[in-house]
Amino acid sequence: MVIKNGTLIDPFSKTFKKTDIYLEDGVIKEIGENLSARTSPTDTTVINADGLIIAPGLIDTHIHFRDPGFTYKEDLHTGSLAAAKGGVTSVICMANTSPVVDSVPVLTDILTRAKAENIRIFQTSAISCSLKGEELTNMKELKDAGSCGFTDDGIPLKNAAFCFKAMEKAAELDMPISLHEEDPSFIQNNGINHGTVSEKCGIYGSPSIAEESIVARDCMLALRSGAHVVIQHISSAASVDLVRMFKSRGAHLHAEATPHHFTLTQNAVLEHGTLAKMNPPLRTETDRLAIIEGLKDGTIDLIATDHAPHSIEEKAKPLHEAPSGIIGLETSLALGITSLVRPGHLTMMELLKKMTINPAELYHLPYGKIVKNAPADLVIFNPDERWIPTEYQSKSCNSPFTGKELYGKVKYTICRGKLVYADENLCIESQQ
Repeated sequence: MVIKNGTLIDPFSKTFKKTDIYLEDGVIKEIGENLSARTSPTDTTVINADGLIIAPGLIDTHIHFRDPGFTYKEDLHTGSLAAAKGGVTSVICMANTSPVVDSVPVLTDILTRAKAENIRIFQTSAISCSLKGEELTNMKELKDAGSCGFTDDGIPLKNAAFCFKAMEKAAELDMPISLHEEDPSFIQNNGINHGTVSEKCGIYGSPSIAEESIVARDCMLALRSGAHVVIQHISSAASVDLVRMFKSRGAHLHAEATPHHFTLTQNAVLEHGTLAKMNPPLRTETDRLAIIEGLKDGTIDLIATDHAPHSIEEKAKPLHEAPSGIIGLETSLALGITSLVRPGHLTMMELLKKMTINPAELYHLPYGKIVKNAPADLVIFNPDERWIPTEYQSKSCNSPFTGKELYGKVKYTICRGKLVYADENLCIESQQ
């Protein structure tokens, strides 16, 4: 495959230039001007990327493919299709499936089936057996079987001593440990911020202290344990301040920001109802701006979707009964461009760094970069093209961004040197 005349933006090598890229046997063989196939294949794909950006394939560190156990919402195949459409070539799936990924047989089953898909699927394992927060899983055994990290995402670790023990083990294994930071003792109704909007809805909701209190604890535990600790889907201004302070003291902290938390506020619940319900909830404009500031100054080093599919029937339930979460794979890049790059909060290079090489380095993956001999995982997109999400490759459609005009359209996604997504309006050339 030869990609012609594109603008290469690679945060790993800090490259920003117009160039051609030649791919062969699943790797990047050459980057330069006036490239063509160096061998004589019977058929070479040629992509004209003039006016488009070529970037490393996106890496999403927080995904729910609902497989096994909840495949009426999503499965490995439909999730992979959604990822490819969004320019995502590597995903890291959470462990709260059914059965829970707390044993080698469950992990092995997922990883074996994942090999059939067109993108790279990585799987975390649970920190605790059955997500009960009482007994550690055999973390070394799970690492040796192919787990890429540990998390009880969806359920907080309420016991501080147990959490610290898990961090120490993760540090010993040099594996990231990701934490869902919500203290349920503060929450009466999850998924909605406790404040003016929840009061209008007649619901108490989830106050920000539910997140902040556990973030404060876990920042201290991270500093003491030496583990690489991921504060998942950060939502509060105070939480951002805590991460910033403890990072400055030497803690190996990493924070995820979701596109919905840097784009929307609690007011979205009034417009979109259950489509704007998620854990942790959308909060105030002050919180949203603090998340953007954290992205700007490097406090938040990951952008991850928390892609959480639910059925139409589930989201049609009353606000206090419907499950929390939205899909995000197919809109994440566009929301980053629309809400962060175009307003001038981040450069395109800075945005892509948080969606490519930062997650790759955290999870010890050899992806997220466009350099000679690197794996050929790429996304090609038009940053200025306006489009409106209406239909999804995901099995589910629970998104408050449906029908909203966004900037930044994925045109091609390449994984392992193969074209795994192409915009239906494009024409791909072949040369004999």
